[in-house]
Amino acid sequence: MMSRGRIYLDHAATSWPKHSDVLDAMDRYARDCGAASGRGQYQSANRADAILRSARLGISRLIGSPAAEGIAFFSNGTQAINAAIAGIVRDGDHVVTTAAEHNSVLRPLSHLAATRDVTLKIVDCDRDGVVRADDVLDAVTDATRLVAVTSASNVTGAEQPIQAIGCGLKKRRSATHSAAFLCDAAQSFGYLPIDVQACGIDLLAAPGHKGGGGPQGTGFLYVSPAWHDQINASVFGGTGSQSESLEMPTSMPAKLEPGNLNVAAIAGWDVAIKQIAARDEAVYSETLQTVARQLNEGLRAIESIRVFGKPGRLPIVSLAIDGFAVTDLSAILDAQFSIETRAGLHCAALIHDPIGSAPGGTLRISGSAATTREEVDAVIEAIRQIADAVG
Repeated sequence: MMSRGRIYLDHAATSWPKHSDVLDAMDRYARDCGAASGRGQYQSANRADAILRSARLGISRLIGSPAAEGIAFFSNGTQAINAAIAGIVRDGDHVVTTAAEHNSVLRPLSHLAATRDVTLKIVDCDRDGVVRADDVLDAVTDATRLVAVTSASNVTGAEQPIQAIGCGLKKRRSATHSAAFLCDAAQSFGYLPIDVQACGIDLLAAPGHKGGGGPQGTGFLYVSPAWHDQINASVFGGTGSQSESLEMPTSMPAKLEPGNLNVAAIAGWDVAIKQIAARDEAVYSETLQTVARQLNEGLRAIESIRVFGKPGRLPIVSLAIDGFAVTDLSAILDAQFSIETRAGLHCAALIHDPIGSAPGGTLRISGSAATTREEVDAVIEAIRQIADAVG
């Protein structure tokens, strides 16, 4: 049966639709202001600066950052992660990460291991795509400079034991050695509460266009005060300050923000951040988990499909039909039911072997708190019809 309207279930890639207030703020900035930030003292430039200050402060409050200057802006989460890795890791260092990571983490680390004097340890995950905190901590040595772990898998939605890892690393720190803890919060920021201080997170990277509710072209890196002086710039250029020097500024966030920032996008994102801060978190959390529960219960009841991982708080479900390409499944959902999903490996190179979805990957269905019961029912019924036809 054809669906009458577009059903968007690829929120793990980017959330849609964006709130009208977010779009209005972007349009208003572009039409009424348009000035670059940090590049002038006139009124429009000051307005652009105020937008950035507001967004930094809003993000810092959402994640429990002790200071807004620890938030540096980037055009996406991947660039933020790369800035963290390139800025912290030195020759001779050891790095620990996991098989649950996105290629945003795995590729820059693999590149360093192949081209520099950097050793890399990748900790396995279990069949649900979850890593054990003790396995990560046991992999840390005196040479470990960085531990990088995602907060939640973009394939299965599985949450990782971030707090146990971060607090475990803090206990191991000494006057002569410490490893920075980098958390990729791409799938959790804006969806699940996170407190960088309570979780012992030194570096937190996330895009703004997923749970953050902002447009594409936004992202941030949080750097804890203890690492402000230790993180190096990896991209160089004008910052609007200290122009007489050929060296990059040494203070945060300027040291990580060369070139003009995407103020129009950040203006919209700032509105979304304020909306997140103002919502009733208990109601939102229950709504999000209701969608996750409905998706999992309905899809797992279809006996002829395989669902990977285990149910969690995020409405992300990965599945497959044996003997049927997940790319074909996604194409049929789109063409015949107007249901938009994603199929493949999801830029996560190593998780598919342990969860049993290699080599073809999964069909990923990812909702949001705005996903309706009718949309969930529609995708469950569509997959049931396809599975029956294939079987």
